[in-house]
Amino acid sequence: MNAEILKRRFADIGARLSVETGAPSGPARQLRTAAWRVLRGEDFTIDVGRDQRGETFQLAVRPDAAAALELVALDVQPERRHLLLMAKRLDAATDEKRKFLCGHDERHWFVAAVPESGAATVEQAMEALKPAAAQAAQQRRHVRRNNWHDRKNEGFVRQGEWFFLPRPEFEPPSVSLVLHNEPIRRPGGTPHVVEQLYRHGGTVVYVHLRYPGGLSEQQHEALLKRTPAAKSWPWEVMRRNPRVFARGKVRHPDHATIELAGWHEVVMSAEQRAPNVAFLD
Repeated sequence: MNAEILKRRFADIGARLSVETGAPSGPARQLRTAAWRVLRGEDFTIDVGRDQRGETFQLAVRPDAAAALELVALDVQPERRHLLLMAKRLDAATDEKRKFLCGHDERHWFVAAVPESGAATVEQAMEALKPAAAQAAQQRRHVRRNNWHDRKNEGFVRQGEWFFLPRPEFEPPSVSLVLHNEPIRRPGGTPHVVEQLYRHGGTVVYVHLRYPGGLSEQQHEALLKRTPAAKSWPWEVMRRNPRVFARGKVRHPDHATIELAGWHEVVMSAEQRAPNVAFLD
C-alpha cells in the first residue's frame, strides 16, 4: 500500500486523506471514525471524519494487514470530485475485490461501499449504487444517459441516499393516514423530514442505540427475558422495509430542501441495502 500515492489521488478531487496504521488514540468506545471500527476486526476501514482543518477522509489499516493490502484509485474524476477506490488482499486465496465510491455530494464528503459488480469507473459505480427501481424508472421515462446521475431527472429525485420515484397514479386510501413532518432514516443516520408521508406494510421492529438495525418482536421478547433491565431502555417502535410514499418538502441539514409536487415512492440506495442494514421507518 502506497499511502503517498493515495493521498495525491484524493488531493486530485480536492480532498484530504489521513492514513493510520497503528492503534487509534483516545477511548475506543467514544470514537466514531474508521480507526475505531478497525478494532472490530476489519483489515481496514475508510470513513469521513473531521479535524481542525475540516472534513477529511480517514483510512485506518490494521498493522498486520498493511503489507498484504493493495489499495488503488481505479478512476479519478476531479470535475465531479469523485474517485473509485479498490481494495484487495494480495495474500488471499480468492481474487475478491472491494470497491468504494469516495466523493462530494452537495455539502459534504462521503464514502459508499459499491455493491458486488464489475464497476471500473466512477460512473459505473454510481449506477451500481442506484436502486433497481430507480434504474427502471430512468429507462421507462427515457432519461438521457447524460442525466442519469443528476439529482433530479424525469425518472427520480434524489436527496442523499434516498430516491423519490414519481407515482402520479397513487393516492392514499384515506387522508387521515397521511403523516405530516415525518422522519425517514437509515440506521444511525440523521432523519430526512418529509412534509407529507404515507406508509404501509413492513415488519415491526424495536430500535435502540445498541440495536440500530432493529430487533424483531421475537428477538425483543427474548432480550427482555435475558436482560430484564432492557424493559426501561428508550426503545423506538419502527417498521422494517415498508412501502413509503412522500409528497411536499423533504428537509435534511446536509442537503438542499427538495419539493415533490405529487406522490413519490421512497427507495433507498443500493449501498444501504447491505444484508445487515434495513430500511427503517
